[in-house]
Parts: sequence; C-alpha cells; structure tokens
Amino acid sequence: MTFCLGITVEKGLVAIADTRVVAGNECLVARKTASYQGPGFAFFVMHSGLRSLRDKILLFFEEAFARETLTRDRLFKVVNLYAQQVRRVADEDGPALARAELRFNAFSLIGGQMGSDSTHRLYLVYPEGNWVEIGPDTPYQIIGASGFGKPILERSLTWKDSMQYAFKVGLLAFDATRLCVADVDFPMDVILYRRGAFALVEQRYEAKDVREISNWWQERMRRSVADLPSEWIEAAFSRLTGDEPVP
Repeated sequence: MTFCLGITVEKGLVAIADTRVVAGNECLVARKTASYQGPGFAFFVMHSGLRSLRDKILLFFEEAFARETLTRDRLFKVVNLYAQQVRRVADEDGPALARAELRFNAFSLIGGQMGSDSTHRLYLVYPEGNWVEIGPDTPYQIIGASGFGKPILERSLTWKDSMQYAFKVGLLAFDATRLCVADVDFPMDVILYRRGAFALVEQRYEAKDVREISNWWQERMRRSVADLPSEWIEAAFSRLTGDEPVP
C-alpha cells in the first residue's frame, strides 16, 4: 500500500508521500516521488502501485521528456507525454501481469508549473492513461490508502488556506493513515512549490521529527471528545442502572 497526497491551494502545492515498499516478507525504504526542474519549469511526479511499473514508466518518461522539448511550455502537455508512457508500459507488461493475477495499478499525481502556465497545476493520472485536473472545489487527491486521511482533509482544507496550513493538515492525514495501515510509514517525503517560483523544495522527515505533533494531536482529540456537547448523551446514559459515572 502507499500514501501519496497532493494538495493545491491558492499560493502553491504541497506533496506528501510515504516511503515504505513491501516486497514479499521484506519492507524496504524507497522514494515514491520524482522531481524535475530547470529554467522556467518545475514539477513532481508521485506514484502508487507496483514498484516495477513506476520505475519503467519514469524511465520511459524521462527519455521522452528529454527528446520532446516542445512539451515544456505547459504542464498538461507533460501530463499527456507521461500518460503515453503509462499506456506503453500497460501494453508491454499488462498481459504478463494478468497471467500472474496482478493488476496494472499505476496511479500518478503530477504537480508543478511550466513557463506558459498562468499558475501551478495538479493532475491525477489513471492506469488507463486518462487524467483529470485537481481544482479548487476539492483541492487535494490521495492515491494509495485514501480512506483514513480523507476525513481530516474534507473537514479542514480549503483552496484559500495557506501552504503552511495545508502542510499541517496533510501531515495529520499522513499520521492517521500510518496508524491504520501497516505498510504506510516513515520516512515521509515532502515537496513544496510556491506559485511562480519554478523551484521545488524537498525535505524528508523521520518519525522522531513529527512525534511531538502526533502526540499533541492525539491528546487534543481526546480532550475534544471529552468536551463535546453531551446533553442528549447524558440523557441516554441516565437510564442505565448502577453507579457508572457519565464521562
């Protein structure tokens, strides 16, 4: 399983990915992000699915991106070029995967800005090679283990939020997921992009780096539950017999 989260807010992009790769009985640490930047462009790719598919798609993409220089003005052209490589790998490896009863499950998030883009963009690429743009109405997308962090994002995140706020919410979504999914864990890779900067900031965090935040959040949640309005709850518990106190 994987946790890759892309967030787009008014001022820029926040990307968070775990690094745990499970191969049989082994747990490995490996990057699930790839970054590309040069004069007038900067973008990243995050991937969930079979590691072998990720590596082959990226190799083909990097060769095509070096060759197809006319794609470097708009990010959607880069996404189209990437999607072509997804379909190419699906054609080459799909039948063998099917014989082994494995799915071609290569999902990708691509975010950044090219020279002719008016602002930053974030795209989700499906295993079939089609894609959608992630926009202000729902300014995030998770690929991999999506169910555990989504409630935090849905309740808290808006397009107008700052990048710092988006990172904090994304961190809590990652923390919730790693607590519930055995094969999502630290180290955690983070990529930040500020609109118009054409430069990516990358950072890796270990568990010890965010332990204080995780513990603070857990205690705050417990306190918040205790402080919930509870008149109707107390009415239900008042029917119980015995001396058990109502929390």
